[in-house]
Amino acid sequence: MLSLDGLEMIAVLVVMGLFVKVLEQFGLFEVVGEEDSVEDDFELSTVCHRPEGLDKLQEQTKFTKKELQVLYRGFKNECPSGVVNEDTFKTIYSKFFPQGDSGAYAHFLFEAFDTNKNGSVSFEDFVIGLSIILRGTINDRLNWAFNLYDLNKDGCITKEEMMDIMKSIYDMMGKYTYPCMQDEAPREHVESFFQKMDRNNDGVVTIDEFIESCQKVGCVFLFKVI
Repeated sequence: MLSLDGLEMIAVLVVMGLFVKVLEQFGLFEVVGEEDSVEDDFELSTVCHRPEGLDKLQEQTKFTKKELQVLYRGFKNECPSGVVNEDTFKTIYSKFFPQGDSGAYAHFLFEAFDTNKNGSVSFEDFVIGLSIILRGTINDRLNWAFNLYDLNKDGCITKEEMMDIMKSIYDMMGKYTYPCMQDEAPREHVESFFQKMDRNNDGVVTIDEFIESCQKVGCVFLFKVI
């Protein structure tokens, strides 16, 4: 069984690590030729949603124009309509985790990206969130992660919310992982999480407690190297 040491931050690390896989799916690592123009990449003849101009997106994110080109090309290939719905998001994750059930985790992640709460994620939503996850400050990343775990968006994380997140991660990883994970492992990790982060023992974790605890347990270093 996995050690509890450090696993109070497993959800934070999983969010970051899994996005490497999502980037592969959206074509981030596709080579863009020098002859490709920004205008060509941002032309869509049959889309439901047209993205903002590159200059504006570059101001809003920490991606270069070239990186935005590559990201958009992959996004357009996967989502010709210009937006991603939850079912598409779940399909993408299921391809990477066929041994488990990634539906619940993909739902939570989709909710975090769907900042307008309109049931779809546009290219702007995607790259702005991605910029925070990959290149934001430590506080930016931790705030984004906190928002992911705060399922009802009331400003604090409860044990029930963290349990839902942890179960979704274990379900996604599947029951046949090595070493084999025990059924009680998610609850043990949630208890460990709250022992470290619930500073005033009131049964919930606030954003201040979350950020302070993450920094104290060395999560800052882990974020820097992801």
